[in-house]
Amino acid sequence: MQHELPVPHGLVRPGAVSLRGVEIAYGSFRVLDRLDLEVAQSEFLVLLGPSGCGKSTLLNAVAGLTEVDAGEIWVGGRNVTWKEPKDRGIAMVFQSYTLYPRMTVRGNMSFGLQVAGIARAEIQRRVREAAAMLRIEDLLDRKPAELSGGQRQRVAIGRALVREAAVCLFDEPLSNLDAQLRTELRTEIKRLHVRLGATMIFVTHDQIEALTLADRIAVMRDRRIQQLGTPTEIYTRPVSRFVATFVGCPAMGFIAGHLVEGRRFKADGLDLSLDGYQALGEMAAGRPVDLGIRPEHITLAPGHPEAIEAPLELVEPMGSDLLAWVRLGTVSLAMRLPAETPLSLGDRLPVMLPASRFNLFDAASGLRI
Repeated sequence: MQHELPVPHGLVRPGAVSLRGVEIAYGSFRVLDRLDLEVAQSEFLVLLGPSGCGKSTLLNAVAGLTEVDAGEIWVGGRNVTWKEPKDRGIAMVFQSYTLYPRMTVRGNMSFGLQVAGIARAEIQRRVREAAAMLRIEDLLDRKPAELSGGQRQRVAIGRALVREAAVCLFDEPLSNLDAQLRTELRTEIKRLHVRLGATMIFVTHDQIEALTLADRIAVMRDRRIQQLGTPTEIYTRPVSRFVATFVGCPAMGFIAGHLVEGRRFKADGLDLSLDGYQALGEMAAGRPVDLGIRPEHITLAPGHPEAIEAPLELVEPMGSDLLAWVRLGTVSLAMRLPAETPLSLGDRLPVMLPASRFNLFDAASGLRI
Protein backbone atom coordinates (compact mmCIF):
# COMPACT_ATOMS: atom_id res chain seq x y z
CA MET A 1 0.00 0.00 0.00
CA GLN A 2 1.31 3.43 -0.93
CA HIS A 3 1.20 6.14 1.71
CA GLU A 4 0.97 9.86 0.99
CA LEU A 5 4.20 11.66 1.76
CA PRO A 6 3.94 14.69 4.02
CA VAL A 7 4.34 18.02 2.28
CA PRO A 8 7.92 19.18 2.89
CA HIS A 9 7.96 22.38 4.92
CA GLY A 10 8.71 25.43 2.80
CA LEU A 11 8.79 23.60 -0.54
CA VAL A 12 6.33 26.07 -2.11
CA ARG A 13 5.33 29.58 -1.06
CA PRO A 14 1.92 30.31 -2.60
CA GLY A 15 1.15 33.76 -4.02
CA ALA A 16 -1.59 35.56 -5.89
CA VAL A 17 -1.20 36.74 -9.50
CA SER A 18 -2.85 39.86 -10.91
CA LEU A 19 -2.89 41.11 -14.50
CA ARG A 20 -4.19 44.66 -14.85
CA GLY A 21 -4.97 46.10 -18.27
CA VAL A 22 -2.25 44.04 -19.96
CA GLU A 23 -1.70 44.71 -23.66
CA ILE A 24 0.76 42.95 -25.96
CA ALA A 25 1.20 43.55 -29.69
CA TYR A 26 3.66 42.45 -32.33
CA GLY A 27 3.74 45.42 -34.64
CA SER A 28 0.17 46.11 -35.72
CA PHE A 29 -1.02 42.66 -34.60
CA ARG A 30 -2.55 42.80 -31.12
CA VAL A 31 -2.19 39.57 -29.10
CA LEU A 32 -3.73 40.66 -25.78
CA ASP A 33 -6.15 43.55 -25.52
CA ARG A 34 -6.43 45.27 -22.09
CA LEU A 35 -6.70 41.95 -20.29
CA ASP A 36 -7.58 41.83 -16.58
CA LEU A 37 -7.24 38.63 -14.55
CA GLU A 38 -7.03 37.84 -10.83
CA VAL A 39 -5.64 34.47 -9.73
CA ALA A 40 -6.12 33.78 -6.03
CA GLN A 41 -3.42 32.40 -3.77
CA SER A 42 -3.31 28.58 -4.02
CA GLU A 43 -5.75 28.56 -6.95
CA PHE A 44 -5.40 26.24 -9.95
CA LEU A 45 -6.37 28.34 -12.97
CA VAL A 46 -6.49 26.86 -16.47
CA LEU A 47 -6.19 29.04 -19.57
CA LEU A 48 -8.19 27.24 -22.25
CA GLY A 49 -8.62 28.17 -25.88
CA PRO A 50 -7.74 27.41 -29.50
CA SER A 51 -4.32 28.01 -31.02
CA GLY A 52 -3.59 31.69 -31.49
CA CYS A 53 -6.00 32.98 -28.82
CA GLY A 54 -3.19 34.45 -26.67
CA LYS A 55 -3.08 31.98 -23.78
CA SER A 56 0.63 31.09 -24.08
CA THR A 57 1.50 34.75 -24.61
CA LEU A 58 -0.32 35.58 -21.38
CA LEU A 59 1.62 32.86 -19.52
CA ASN A 60 4.91 34.07 -20.96
CA ALA A 61 4.07 37.61 -19.83
CA VAL A 62 3.57 36.39 -16.25
CA ALA A 63 6.89 34.53 -16.48
CA GLY A 64 8.69 37.58 -17.84
CA LEU A 65 9.55 35.93 -21.15
CA THR A 66 7.37 38.40 -23.09
CA GLU A 67 7.31 42.14 -22.41
CA VAL A 68 3.99 43.94 -22.08
CA ASP A 69 3.18 47.10 -24.03
CA ALA A 70 0.77 48.38 -21.36
CA GLY A 71 -0.61 47.33 -17.99
CA GLU A 72 0.89 45.72 -14.91
CA ILE A 73 1.65 42.22 -13.63
CA TRP A 74 1.69 41.53 -9.89
CA VAL A 75 2.94 38.33 -8.26
CA GLY A 76 2.66 37.74 -4.52
CA GLY A 77 1.82 41.39 -3.86
CA ARG A 78 4.79 42.73 -5.86
CA ASN A 79 4.71 44.62 -9.13
CA VAL A 80 6.95 42.46 -11.33
CA THR A 81 6.03 44.02 -14.69
CA TRP A 82 9.62 44.92 -15.55
CA LYS A 83 11.49 42.43 -13.38
CA GLU A 84 13.65 39.67 -14.84
CA PRO A 85 12.15 36.15 -14.88
CA LYS A 86 14.54 34.99 -12.14
CA ASP A 87 13.30 37.74 -9.82
CA ARG A 88 9.56 37.06 -10.15
CA GLY A 89 9.20 34.13 -7.78
CA ILE A 90 7.84 31.81 -10.47
CA ALA A 91 8.75 28.42 -11.92
CA MET A 92 7.75 27.16 -15.36
CA VAL A 93 7.22 23.81 -17.05
CA PHE A 94 7.30 23.89 -20.85
CA GLN A 95 5.66 21.78 -23.54
CA SER A 96 9.04 20.31 -24.51
CA TYR A 97 11.03 18.70 -21.72
CA THR A 98 14.14 20.85 -22.39
CA LEU A 99 16.38 18.56 -20.33
CA TYR A 100 20.16 18.63 -20.58
CA PRO A 101 20.94 15.32 -22.36
CA ARG A 102 24.41 14.83 -20.81
CA MET A 103 23.24 15.43 -17.25
CA THR A 104 21.57 12.91 -14.99
CA VAL A 105 18.09 13.52 -13.62
CA ARG A 106 19.73 14.73 -10.41
CA GLY A 107 21.91 17.11 -12.40
CA ASN A 108 18.98 18.46 -14.40
CA MET A 109 16.98 19.14 -11.25
CA SER A 110 19.84 20.75 -9.35
CA PHE A 111 21.62 22.74 -12.07
CA GLY A 112 19.56 25.92 -11.72
CA LEU A 113 20.04 25.90 -7.95
CA GLN A 114 23.79 25.48 -8.36
CA VAL A 115 23.93 28.48 -10.70
CA ALA A 116 21.95 30.48 -8.15
CA GLY A 117 24.54 29.68 -5.50
CA ILE A 118 22.31 27.60 -3.24
CA ALA A 119 24.20 25.58 -0.61
CA ARG A 120 24.86 21.95 -1.55
CA ALA A 121 23.00 20.50 1.43
CA GLU A 122 19.94 22.62 0.62
CA ILE A 123 20.05 21.51 -3.04
CA GLN A 124 20.17 17.87 -1.99
CA ARG A 125 17.18 18.36 0.31
CA ARG A 126 15.09 20.02 -2.36
CA VAL A 127 15.92 17.43 -5.02
CA ARG A 128 15.26 14.56 -2.63
CA GLU A 129 11.87 15.94 -1.55
CA ALA A 130 10.71 16.79 -5.08
CA ALA A 131 11.80 13.41 -6.40
CA ALA A 132 9.87 11.66 -3.62
CA MET A 133 6.67 13.58 -4.42
CA LEU A 134 7.00 12.75 -8.12
CA ARG A 135 8.02 9.15 -7.47
CA ILE A 136 11.25 9.38 -9.46
CA GLU A 137 13.76 8.66 -6.67
CA ASP A 138 15.01 5.57 -8.53
CA LEU A 139 15.66 7.62 -11.69
CA LEU A 140 17.97 10.25 -10.21
CA ASP A 141 21.15 8.72 -11.67
CA ARG A 142 19.74 8.09 -15.15
CA LYS A 143 20.11 10.36 -18.16
CA PRO A 144 17.15 11.68 -20.21
CA ALA A 145 17.75 9.20 -23.06
CA GLU A 146 17.04 6.36 -20.62
CA LEU A 147 13.62 7.76 -19.62
CA SER A 148 10.14 7.51 -21.09
CA GLY A 149 8.23 10.63 -22.13
CA GLY A 150 6.21 10.62 -18.93
CA GLN A 151 9.34 10.25 -16.79
CA ARG A 152 11.03 13.13 -18.62
CA GLN A 153 8.07 15.38 -17.99
CA ARG A 154 8.11 14.42 -14.31
CA VAL A 155 11.75 15.48 -14.21
CA ALA A 156 10.82 18.80 -15.84
CA ILE A 157 8.14 19.33 -13.18
CA GLY A 158 10.62 18.40 -10.46
CA ARG A 159 13.10 20.93 -11.81
CA ALA A 160 10.41 23.59 -11.40
CA LEU A 161 9.41 22.43 -7.90
CA VAL A 162 12.93 22.60 -6.48
CA ARG A 163 12.92 26.34 -7.07
CA GLU A 164 10.37 26.66 -4.23
CA ALA A 165 8.65 29.32 -6.30
CA ALA A 166 5.58 31.31 -5.36
CA VAL A 167 3.79 30.41 -8.60
CA CYS A 168 4.07 27.43 -10.96
CA LEU A 169 3.30 27.93 -14.65
CA PHE A 170 2.57 25.07 -17.08
CA ASP A 171 2.62 25.64 -20.84
CA GLU A 172 0.81 22.62 -22.39
CA PRO A 173 3.10 20.16 -20.56
CA LEU A 174 1.11 17.07 -21.56
CA SER A 175 0.63 17.67 -25.28
CA ASN A 176 3.63 15.53 -26.34
CA LEU A 177 2.47 12.46 -24.39
CA ASP A 178 0.23 9.60 -25.47
CA ALA A 179 -3.29 9.29 -24.08
CA GLN A 180 -2.47 7.00 -21.16
CA LEU A 181 0.53 9.04 -20.02
CA ARG A 182 -1.49 12.24 -20.30
CA THR A 183 -4.08 10.80 -17.93
CA GLU A 184 -1.46 9.56 -15.46
CA LEU A 185 0.52 12.80 -15.35
CA ARG A 186 -2.64 14.91 -15.21
CA THR A 187 -3.55 13.02 -12.04
CA GLU A 188 -0.07 13.59 -10.63
CA ILE A 189 -0.27 17.35 -11.26
CA LYS A 190 -3.66 17.48 -9.55
CA ARG A 191 -2.27 15.62 -6.55
CA LEU A 192 0.70 17.97 -6.37
CA HIS A 193 -1.60 20.96 -6.26
CA VAL A 194 -3.76 19.45 -3.54
CA ARG A 195 -0.74 18.58 -1.40
CA LEU A 196 1.32 21.72 -1.96
CA GLY A 197 -1.40 24.35 -2.12
CA ALA A 198 0.68 26.17 -4.73
CA THR A 199 -0.71 28.77 -7.12
CA MET A 200 -0.75 27.13 -10.54
CA ILE A 201 -1.59 28.52 -13.98
CA PHE A 202 -1.92 25.87 -16.67
CA VAL A 203 -2.25 26.47 -20.43
CA THR A 204 -4.02 23.92 -22.64
CA HIS A 205 -6.27 23.57 -25.67
CA ASP A 206 -7.61 20.27 -24.27
CA GLN A 207 -10.98 20.80 -22.58
CA ILE A 208 -10.76 17.49 -20.68
CA GLU A 209 -7.55 18.70 -19.02
CA ALA A 210 -9.22 21.99 -18.18
CA LEU A 211 -12.35 20.44 -16.68
CA THR A 212 -10.46 17.88 -14.56
CA LEU A 213 -7.65 20.10 -13.28
CA ALA A 214 -9.05 23.57 -12.75
CA ASP A 215 -10.51 25.39 -9.79
CA ARG A 216 -11.48 27.98 -12.42
CA ILE A 217 -11.18 28.08 -16.20
CA ALA A 218 -10.52 31.16 -18.31
CA VAL A 219 -11.81 30.42 -21.82
CA MET A 220 -9.93 32.65 -24.27
CA ARG A 221 -10.69 33.75 -27.80
CA ASP A 222 -9.44 36.61 -29.97
CA ARG A 223 -7.16 38.27 -27.39
CA ARG A 224 -9.77 38.27 -24.62
CA ILE A 225 -11.24 36.08 -21.91
CA GLN A 226 -14.72 35.03 -23.04
CA GLN A 227 -15.70 33.42 -19.73
CA LEU A 228 -14.08 32.94 -16.34
CA GLY A 229 -15.69 30.46 -13.96
CA THR A 230 -15.63 27.06 -12.32
CA PRO A 231 -15.67 23.97 -14.55
CA THR A 232 -19.35 23.44 -13.64
CA GLU A 233 -20.27 27.01 -14.56
CA ILE A 234 -18.38 26.84 -17.86
CA TYR A 235 -19.97 23.52 -18.78
CA THR A 236 -23.57 24.10 -17.69
CA ARG A 237 -24.00 27.85 -18.32
CA PRO A 238 -21.64 28.91 -21.13
CA VAL A 239 -21.87 32.64 -21.86
CA SER A 240 -21.53 32.21 -25.62
CA ARG A 241 -22.01 29.67 -28.35
CA PHE A 242 -18.22 29.57 -28.78
CA VAL A 243 -17.71 28.47 -25.16
CA ALA A 244 -20.57 25.96 -25.48
CA THR A 245 -18.98 24.31 -28.50
CA PHE A 246 -15.38 24.45 -27.24
CA VAL A 247 -16.11 22.75 -23.91
CA GLY A 248 -17.77 19.33 -23.95
CA CYS A 249 -17.13 16.04 -25.74
CA PRO A 250 -19.10 15.52 -27.84
CA ALA A 251 -19.95 19.17 -28.31
CA MET A 252 -23.30 20.67 -27.45
CA GLY A 253 -25.95 20.17 -30.14
CA PHE A 254 -27.77 23.16 -31.64
CA ILE A 255 -31.14 23.85 -33.24
CA ALA A 256 -31.66 27.14 -35.11
CA GLY A 257 -35.08 28.71 -34.59
CA HIS A 258 -36.85 31.68 -33.01
CA LEU A 259 -38.84 32.66 -29.94
CA VAL A 260 -42.65 32.78 -30.08
CA GLU A 261 -45.37 34.04 -27.73
CA GLY A 262 -45.90 32.18 -24.49
CA ARG A 263 -42.20 31.43 -23.82
CA ARG A 264 -41.81 28.88 -26.57
CA PHE A 265 -39.11 28.00 -29.10
CA LYS A 266 -40.02 27.12 -32.67
CA ALA A 267 -37.95 25.57 -35.44
CA ASP A 268 -38.66 23.46 -38.51
CA GLY A 269 -40.64 20.51 -37.18
CA LEU A 270 -40.26 21.50 -33.51
CA ASP A 271 -42.26 23.54 -31.00
CA LEU A 272 -40.78 23.43 -27.49
CA SER A 273 -41.81 25.01 -24.19
CA LEU A 274 -39.25 27.26 -22.48
CA ASP A 275 -40.85 26.96 -19.03
CA GLY A 276 -38.01 26.38 -16.60
CA TYR A 277 -35.36 28.18 -18.65
CA GLN A 278 -33.63 30.95 -16.68
CA ALA A 279 -33.12 33.74 -19.19
CA LEU A 280 -30.42 36.37 -18.82
CA GLY A 281 -31.79 38.72 -21.48
CA GLU A 282 -34.83 39.72 -23.48
CA MET A 283 -37.16 36.92 -24.61
CA ALA A 284 -39.02 38.91 -27.28
CA ALA A 285 -41.20 36.96 -29.70
CA GLY A 286 -39.63 36.63 -33.15
CA ARG A 287 -36.05 36.86 -31.89
CA PRO A 288 -33.77 34.42 -33.84
CA VAL A 289 -31.93 32.12 -31.43
CA ASP A 290 -29.89 28.93 -31.36
CA LEU A 291 -31.08 26.37 -28.83
CA GLY A 292 -28.24 24.30 -27.42
CA ILE A 293 -28.45 21.13 -25.34
CA ARG A 294 -25.86 18.63 -24.10
CA PRO A 295 -26.15 14.95 -25.18
CA GLU A 296 -26.71 13.75 -21.60
CA HIS A 297 -29.64 16.15 -21.15
CA ILE A 298 -31.75 14.57 -23.89
CA THR A 299 -33.54 11.70 -22.18
CA LEU A 300 -35.73 8.74 -23.09
CA ALA A 301 -39.31 9.20 -21.84
CA PRO A 302 -41.51 6.29 -23.00
CA GLY A 303 -45.18 6.96 -22.35
CA HIS A 304 -44.74 10.65 -21.53
CA PRO A 305 -47.43 12.73 -23.24
CA GLU A 306 -44.94 15.43 -24.29
CA ALA A 307 -42.26 13.05 -25.59
CA ILE A 308 -41.08 13.64 -29.17
CA GLU A 309 -40.76 10.67 -31.55
CA ALA A 310 -37.20 10.93 -32.89
CA PRO A 311 -35.86 8.53 -35.57
CA LEU A 312 -32.58 6.83 -34.61
CA GLU A 313 -29.93 7.47 -37.30
CA LEU A 314 -26.64 6.27 -35.80
CA VAL A 315 -25.25 4.52 -32.71
CA GLU A 316 -21.70 5.07 -31.41
CA PRO A 317 -20.64 2.68 -28.60
CA MET A 318 -18.34 4.49 -26.15
CA GLY A 319 -17.61 1.67 -23.71
CA SER A 320 -19.30 2.79 -20.49
CA ASP A 321 -22.10 4.46 -22.44
CA LEU A 322 -23.18 5.14 -26.03
CA LEU A 323 -24.15 8.05 -28.24
CA ALA A 324 -27.43 7.72 -30.09
CA TRP A 325 -27.87 10.20 -32.93
CA VAL A 326 -31.53 11.08 -33.42
CA ARG A 327 -33.31 13.43 -35.80
CA LEU A 328 -35.26 16.26 -34.22
CA GLY A 329 -37.02 18.36 -36.83
CA THR A 330 -34.38 18.95 -39.49
CA VAL A 331 -31.26 18.48 -37.34
CA SER A 332 -29.42 15.47 -35.95
CA LEU A 333 -28.48 15.55 -32.26
CA ALA A 334 -26.53 13.15 -30.04
CA MET A 335 -27.99 11.79 -26.82
CA ARG A 336 -25.93 9.90 -24.24
CA LEU A 337 -27.44 6.61 -23.03
CA PRO A 338 -26.31 3.63 -20.92
CA ALA A 339 -24.22 1.16 -22.91
CA GLU A 340 -26.77 -1.65 -22.43
CA THR A 341 -29.69 0.33 -23.93
CA PRO A 342 -31.29 -1.88 -26.65
CA LEU A 343 -31.36 0.08 -29.91
CA SER A 344 -31.83 -0.63 -33.61
CA LEU A 345 -31.32 1.79 -36.47
CA GLY A 346 -34.63 3.15 -37.61
CA ASP A 347 -36.20 2.98 -34.12
CA ARG A 348 -38.37 5.95 -33.20
CA LEU A 349 -37.25 6.95 -29.74
CA PRO A 350 -39.52 8.88 -27.35
CA VAL A 351 -37.26 11.72 -26.16
CA MET A 352 -37.61 14.69 -23.84
CA LEU A 353 -35.69 17.96 -23.95
CA PRO A 354 -36.09 19.62 -20.51
CA ALA A 355 -36.16 23.42 -20.78
CA SER A 356 -34.16 23.74 -17.55
CA ARG A 357 -31.21 22.24 -19.46
CA PHE A 358 -31.49 24.52 -22.50
CA ASN A 359 -28.88 27.07 -23.51
CA LEU A 360 -30.30 29.85 -25.70
CA PHE A 361 -27.92 32.03 -27.71
CA ASP A 362 -28.69 35.08 -29.81
CA ALA A 363 -28.32 34.02 -33.45
CA ALA A 364 -26.45 37.21 -34.42
CA SER A 365 -24.05 37.78 -31.50
CA GLY A 366 -23.73 34.20 -30.25
CA LEU A 367 -24.19 35.43 -26.65
CA ARG A 368 -26.36 33.67 -24.10
CA ILE A 369 -29.83 35.10 -23.47
